[in-house]
Amino acid sequence: MNLHALLQARAAAGRPVRAGLIGAGKFGSMFLSQVPSTPGLLVTAIADLSPDRARAACRTVGWDEDRLAATAFVEDGSALAARDDVEVVVDATGSPTAGVAHALAAIGNGKHVVMVNVEADVLAGPALARRARAAGVVYAMAYGDQPALVSEMVDWARAAGFRVQAAGKGTKYLPAYHKVTPDGVWPHYGLTVEQARAAGMNSQMFNSFLDGTKSAIEMAAIANACDLGVPADGLAFPPCGVDDLAHVLRPRAAGGQVEGEGMVEVVSSLERDGRPVFRDLRWGVYVVFEAPNDYAAACFRQYGLPTDSTGRYAAMYKPFHLIGLELGISVLSAALRGEPTGHSRVFRGDAVAVAKRPLAAGETLDGEGGYTVWGKLLPAARSVAMKALPIGLAHGVALVRPVGEGAIITRDDVAPLPQGEALDLRRETEAMAG
Repeated sequence: MNLHALLQARAAAGRPVRAGLIGAGKFGSMFLSQVPSTPGLLVTAIADLSPDRARAACRTVGWDEDRLAATAFVEDGSALAARDDVEVVVDATGSPTAGVAHALAAIGNGKHVVMVNVEADVLAGPALARRARAAGVVYAMAYGDQPALVSEMVDWARAAGFRVQAAGKGTKYLPAYHKVTPDGVWPHYGLTVEQARAAGMNSQMFNSFLDGTKSAIEMAAIANACDLGVPADGLAFPPCGVDDLAHVLRPRAAGGQVEGEGMVEVVSSLERDGRPVFRDLRWGVYVVFEAPNDYAAACFRQYGLPTDSTGRYAAMYKPFHLIGLELGISVLSAALRGEPTGHSRVFRGDAVAVAKRPLAAGETLDGEGGYTVWGKLLPAARSVAMKALPIGLAHGVALVRPVGEGAIITRDDVAPLPQGEALDLRRETEAMAG
């Protein structure tokens, strides 16, 4: 509870926390908007494929010319990680392979890493976290994004002596969304193509939110950070509002809809017939936990905690997440406390590529949110055993044989994957599956 006090002390000593940002997109821009109002925190360098675009983003969020002049703008993220004036490296690129490379560069230069790039974390986060520990630096999830927020809630519940039964987030989901391509995404957001284009919105990125891929990635990250179980055949996305979390997200053995105890799951803001769920959790996160004894269960009722009908299962939730506006918490926690805001500890969940339609030999996969595949959550042990293709490596790789609609794509279905750091770290991660 003293993060701000620690920051003030650094500021008073003339030693501000110095961060370097890689990727000045939406998440990165939201973080940049908070920097001027956080005395003691500086962004000393920004790496982006277009430095001019990064400068424009800084001006858009309110940076003055003096702050711009004091900031280095570069193209190479790995070069940023080597700078002497950077102590915390933030990767907000969204590219799994680039994220792995930037994290390795940061760790190799003795810098803390805040991995906004959940795609990279699910691809190789357990191995990256192990490398960071060995180097004596922090590897952290990004506060403000759902995995870090859920990790905090799970940690709170366990530290208070409760048994965590389920944890996850809300989203807008219908089964038909798995087949949606970038060409058909905007009506689901209530936008026209023209409106989306005018706002600079990326159709493939937004489609990854809709088609289930992002949910799979985020739940895999939570499972790996919190050592939670993963449904055997992927997320069920039960419709559920905040008043029913403790009822719906109990284990099946207790009358709920969760496969077992201590698992990740995503709740939908839509009933299966398309009607909106009452008091939905579309933008929020939750944890469901069980009272360890009758006395604690009685206290749940006495102090107004929402429970199921038995009174033993209760839910806590946050109805929003502010993504980049909260990212500074991760940067400061790493620099001032040496503590991550969640990080991959084990490899229990994986996000794998599933065919959106019948795919022919010779077709090239286009990755997350594209026209060919969507990402499905699987237990890591099952994924590794069947040689499932991670969604993070399902971009730019050609099929060597046809794959039916709805089938999980395996390594045997595609041409040899490009060799490099990302594949090496993925192999290290797969060796940790359990």
